[in-house]
Amino acid sequence: MLRIRRIYDDVLPVNREILRQVEDILQSRFDAVSGEEIASIGEKLRNPFKQRFRPILFVAESMKGRVKGFALLLHEPEIGFAYLDWIATATGRSGGGLGGALYERVRQEAEALKVKGLFFECLPDDAENCPDPALLRENRSRLRFYERYGARPVVNTEYELPVRPEDTCMPHLVYDGLAGGKPLRRAFARKVVRAVLERKYADLCPPEYVDQVVRSFRDDPVRLREFRYVKPEAVVSSAAGRTFEQIALVVNDRHDIHHVADRGYVESPVRVSTILAELDKSGLFTRIPPHPFPDRHLLEVHAADFVRFLKRACNDVPEGKSLYPYVFPIRNKTRPPREPSVLSGYYCIDTFTPVNRNAYPAARRAVDCALTAAREVLHGRRLAYALVRPPGHHAEHRSFGGFCYFNNSAAAAQYLSHYGRVAILDIDYHHGNGQQDIFYRRPDVLTVSLHGHPSFAYPYFSGFADELGEGEGEGFNLNLPLPEKLDGGGYRKALARGLKRIEAFSPSFLVVALGLDPAKGDPTGTWSLGARDFQMNGEAVGSLGLPTVVVQEGGYRSRTLGRNGLSFFKGLAEAIERWARTRHEQKNRIHGLRFRQEVVEEDIGRIEKLVAVTGFFQAGEVEVASELVRERLLKGEASGYHFLFAEHYGRLAGYTCYGPIPCTRDGYDLYWIAVHPDYQGRGVGGQLLRLTERRIREAGGGRVYVDTSQRVQYAGTRAFYERCGYSLECLLADFYAPGDGKAVYCKKLTGETGRPSS
Repeated sequence: MLRIRRIYDDVLPVNREILRQVEDILQSRFDAVSGEEIASIGEKLRNPFKQRFRPILFVAESMKGRVKGFALLLHEPEIGFAYLDWIATATGRSGGGLGGALYERVRQEAEALKVKGLFFECLPDDAENCPDPALLRENRSRLRFYERYGARPVVNTEYELPVRPEDTCMPHLVYDGLAGGKPLRRAFARKVVRAVLERKYADLCPPEYVDQVVRSFRDDPVRLREFRYVKPEAVVSSAAGRTFEQIALVVNDRHDIHHVADRGYVESPVRVSTILAELDKSGLFTRIPPHPFPDRHLLEVHAADFVRFLKRACNDVPEGKSLYPYVFPIRNKTRPPREPSVLSGYYCIDTFTPVNRNAYPAARRAVDCALTAAREVLHGRRLAYALVRPPGHHAEHRSFGGFCYFNNSAAAAQYLSHYGRVAILDIDYHHGNGQQDIFYRRPDVLTVSLHGHPSFAYPYFSGFADELGEGEGEGFNLNLPLPEKLDGGGYRKALARGLKRIEAFSPSFLVVALGLDPAKGDPTGTWSLGARDFQMNGEAVGSLGLPTVVVQEGGYRSRTLGRNGLSFFKGLAEAIERWARTRHEQKNRIHGLRFRQEVVEEDIGRIEKLVAVTGFFQAGEVEVASELVRERLLKGEASGYHFLFAEHYGRLAGYTCYGPIPCTRDGYDLYWIAVHPDYQGRGVGGQLLRLTERRIREAGGGRVYVDTSQRVQYAGTRAFYERCGYSLECLLADFYAPGDGKAVYCKKLTGETGRPSS
């Protein structure tokens, strides 16, 4: 059994393996192709604007991940055409079912992109231009295959003109008019040909050759070769259709064993069946069975003693009974009680989340579902949905509550964090206190929560805007507490803030803790969002274009649960598709940076940490860095040390330390510039240096001097200064140690008019 899927990037390990297999197919199938061109497929995905085409890679793979064939489509959105760069199968049988399936998928994508035509090259199928009998048979087979779709070579042009006199077997340019089958207009064809020759063959085709070939397109419409292999009436009709990849749907198949029938307990099994009734009719989803994962994944987000307690306590409660916590310790927490009815309160945060026989197995299966959905994303799917209950976002590292026992969203995020940075977006009506607690001191998982203000909404004691994270996690928790009355428009404004923060974080993966309780009439909420609002929220989230795992949290109004849930996923899937078809720059720069010059006491420890974590400096140098801060705090400007700090949502991202050089008229020393590894290569150092130079210029400085080591590991530092306009003034050999010289750089600053300052 095979599936055809799109490969968006090489971030995932599974995608890197897929690309390796694609390169192997090219190597084995096309002897004449250079190794550099073969390796360029990954480069095209990483750098889509190198040739000013947007690459779209489809692979046909077995369920075991073996690549059987692939197609690489290049999209030119401004001119409005698609170019099939490669299509190949591992067996080499281009006319078989696999080649046809790949080409039909390419045509579907091209039609969905609304391009004016699909183009590609084919080697000639006549003996005069291709004397090799074996190659000739292959070329004829290939052109016969494409003729079935109405695609034929352009004729009466000089596209086959050799670039050099010795070149032979020059390819045809083939045009597929797709569904419309419109004539190929001359002006459009000329733009296409120029783009292909100047971008794809930039190293081969000189400008005069390109001009000659472009001018040779004189017919309007451009002529296509007559059908040679198939009858026109036998041409395959349009393959247009829905091109979205189905969302992996993982349903907790054991959720209904957890059914608390007590009055007022709204977290009931009907929630899942109501949502499923709508999803199953949509065609958007494909079911994936839950996979059992070992406990080590659970123990990465929850304390072992808490997990042991919950497992044992649930097993000890008689069938059909529920044990509700009613005593909660605020002192002597180191001495947990032994009485089960009292012990439950030691780990719980409220009085309405019971321990019963089936809570543990249902909650444990929900974790497996969330991890299965995360694994689907790691295996290449763009979207996966864990439809689970009980929910999980109120479960903290060593406590449960709010109908939640284990934190499903946190487990999924932790699983993905081994492969890249993760953002969690909690859009439940209630604060995602569980994720906040679990990741509060970590910089690799960003937690964002939109929720009712804790002054009126559960869990009351967390979710305030000033809870930003601690230690290395400072600045990586964002709470957006919202008013008691809120409509869809107001919600979207807050959501935009959260998404902007996620975009600035630049994660590899997104986990959405999806609550449907912001809906109008939900018994646990006070807001008034309708189906259209949920769809627009899904569109906003999908516009990030990230590999996304959605985990079900709250939502308790059964009349609208299914409709609202489906609306969210429609918006999410459509936005992901739009994102995939849109030309978008790679987002590498940091947004939300703030700069300050004032030095405070806390900067001593923060700079110590930052300088140490870069790995460039020895212990003595780290001590010097913090000592300069102390000097500034003690003596003020008289110290001669000035600072500029770059902060990202409260976290120190980088800093400079500079000052005037004594006995010079306008010379300044740049003593330190350091950027935290999480922010390196993302423009922070450049911004810091430019702003520092501006401050020096405003203070009357005219030259900035900076020195660095000559060692190999400082090559990047030296290149950075040179890119920023610094020139090497002198080299002091063996200054730091034998073989380690001191390189002194200088930059002459310019005044407002652009003339060098005197």
